[in-house]
Amino acid sequence: MKLLCYLWGMISQDVIEAAAQRLREAQVQRKPCAPVRELIGEADIDAAYAVQKVNNDLRVAQGAVVVGQKIGLTSLAVQKQLGVDQPDFGLLFADTQVPNGGSLPAALILQPKAEAEIAFVMKSDLVGDITEESVIAAVDYAVGAIEIVGSRVLNWDIRITDTVADNASASHFVLGDVRKLVSEVDFAAVKMQLHKNGSLVSEGVGAACLGSPIKALAWLAQTFADLGTPLKAGDIVLSGALGPMCAGEAGDTFVAQIESFGEISFLFS
Repeated sequence: MKLLCYLWGMISQDVIEAAAQRLREAQVQRKPCAPVRELIGEADIDAAYAVQKVNNDLRVAQGAVVVGQKIGLTSLAVQKQLGVDQPDFGLLFADTQVPNGGSLPAALILQPKAEAEIAFVMKSDLVGDITEESVIAAVDYAVGAIEIVGSRVLNWDIRITDTVADNASASHFVLGDVRKLVSEVDFAAVKMQLHKNGSLVSEGVGAACLGSPIKALAWLAQTFADLGTPLKAGDIVLSGALGPMCAGEAGDTFVAQIESFGEISFLFS
């Protein structure tokens, strides 16, 4: 998969590299860092994507394999909280997929949280002007998913540039076993419940994700097409949370129940 190319304004490459290094060191040292907006500001989203690209390129150079994308900030409430009017995105890597029902060491992730959503797997590329109809035609199947997010920024003290720079706070993901054709599901009406250690901690519906996970996928497809790096056949796309995320730690078990998609679960070991 060809990686994205971003342009930014007055912020120097040295500052971009410094912000990227701050995030890398936080991960290596297992110690959250100060917000990178201290370096790149709160409003320059292009600069934030440039920081993201530096670290993602390094991961690929070290052998990591990109398998898809994640969409973040699909909730209007979260957008208002961060003062933005659009979602963001990050890359997914093969070595961050956790088997359904599997385990993941909590120590790998800084300040981990879990959220339940719908994932799509593409069967064809998406180029040109994107419509919901063309997006639907390009999807191979949908599955339920849990995304495990983390923040290298201390206390999740983030604004839009912090999370974008931090690969949209991506960490790991779990895909469910029940595959559905797009035609089989009313995605706006899909109901979700997320349980931690048997207690309900989050619930929501598909409409909470930009009106529908399909609408979120269409936004990402158009964004990538405009960048000249269209979604490709085989790509996995996490379309965004259907309800609030919930913090976890070692010993916690998360189980998501998503209407039509069965159960998706994992254990923080």
